[in-house]
Amino acid sequence: MKKKLSVNYSETCKTRITAIKDTMEILSGKWKFHILGTLLETDKMRFMDLLREVEGIGSKMLSKELQDMEINQLVTRTVQQTKPITVVYEITEYGKTLGPIIDEIAKWGISYRNALHTTKDSKNAS
Repeated sequence: MKKKLSVNYSETCKTRITAIKDTMEILSGKWKFHILGTLLETDKMRFMDLLREVEGIGSKMLSKELQDMEINQLVTRTVQQTKPITVVYEITEYGKTLGPIIDEIAKWGISYRNALHTTKDSKNAS
């Protein structure tokens, strides 16, 4: 008969795991980092410009992702009374706090990709 392992997490560990889970829920999906990264570079953008910039995303998905990020206070949506009506999305101050995280993820991704190519190249040279 196998014994169940009991895991006693410290309060700090539980808090950390919950925070990571919350963060992953808010930022999950294929597109959010790309959208946020684009808005971090430009500060604000019209919907159609974002649609062109985020390669491969459809208008329904972009709209859904922007709504999620608006609910989570990462972006704001402003409807301008132009003809035709223009909708502008802007990253919030709170959204800007994701900048260092996005930069670190990009650095890690570049490093990982380089390591894979180095490993692949050394195997092919053998």
